Amino acid sequence: MRSHPTLPAARLAATFALIASVAAGPANAASALETAAVAIRDVGETYAAEGVVEAVRQSTIAAQTQGRIVELAIDVGDRVTRGQVIARIDPREATEVVATADAQVAQAEAALANTRVNYDRTRKLVSQKFVSEAALDKAQTDYDAARAQVAAARAAAAQARTGKGYTVIAAPFAGVVSARHVDLGEMAQPGKPLVTLFDPKDLRAVVTVPQAKLAAMRAPIAAQVELPTLGERVAAKEVTVLPAADARTHTTQVRLDLPEGLKGVYPGMFARGHFTLGEAKKLIVPASAVVRRSEVTGAYVVTPGGAIVFRQLRVGEAIPGVGVEVLAGLADGERVALDPVLALSRLKSGAAGSGQVAAN
Repeated sequence: MRSHPTLPAARLAATFALIASVAAGPANAASALETAAVAIRDVGETYAAEGVVEAVRQSTIAAQTQGRIVELAIDVGDRVTRGQVIARIDPREATEVVATADAQVAQAEAALANTRVNYDRTRKLVSQKFVSEAALDKAQTDYDAARAQVAAARAAAAQARTGKGYTVIAAPFAGVVSARHVDLGEMAQPGKPLVTLFDPKDLRAVVTVPQAKLAAMRAPIAAQVELPTLGERVAAKEVTVLPAADARTHTTQVRLDLPEGLKGVYPGMFARGHFTLGEAKKLIVPASAVVRRSEVTGAYVVTPGGAIVFRQLRVGEAIPGVGVEVLAGLADGERVALDPVLALSRLKSGAAGSGQVAAN
């Protein structure tokens, strides 16, 4: 018979240690989970109101003269500086108007010079008693009328030059192009929108708040603005309650100024304002312990015996820096796993005592 070599003593000891660790696995795995206690805490009581983001400075630039658009130097999303040319309208018609006005000025000035010479001649003749005073009155009237014609012609020329300046459209302030309403080659008409700009440095959220809730807010009103699309919540720089109410809905608009430097925020974005009404005692669970699976929300509870149990929860609002309010499913003092993925792994492997799933 063939004999087997004897295992070294160190290797034999390591094998026994591995078997012992596997046998003691459930207790060790459960104790390795990091947990936190669910507790009743004094937190701020808030009211949430929905609204949209708008720009404090927003302008829709329209054409002030008629003509074909021959240059369009911007597109949606472009940043522009104050005074930057964003579009040009064909200036040929405006140039002809300016030339006509200048010719009328020259004609009026020539007529004025002629009437002045006639007035001076008539005045001398009157002093020499060669013509009557009536002739001098007529010469004076003609001279005054010529001067008025020159003033009118010069005003028309200035207006023509101003109209020619309208063929160049410049940005009134530095900002971002949020909309372009025309294409190259289209005809521009006075009042026709060309582009819309907004200043990204000055943004605010405008929300609608019932009058009853406004009465419960303490002055000065503190609020935060939640931007669900970006997953951010920031403190409002300033809160302004508009001094007007909707007679039909009995609500009032409130403006919440946003801090500068927010990335990805633009007018029209959905926002939610959270107003502090006071303090209240709420049952709080750490946000990292909350698990959301489709329409089910829950947490993995670690019992005093070391068992892991999945508990379905009904939760309230999330409180940044504090946790999530629990409305049902947990009791004060219970401990929950802070790493739901690890807790699920232990539960499936049966490494944490009972694998029972409970739902309240």
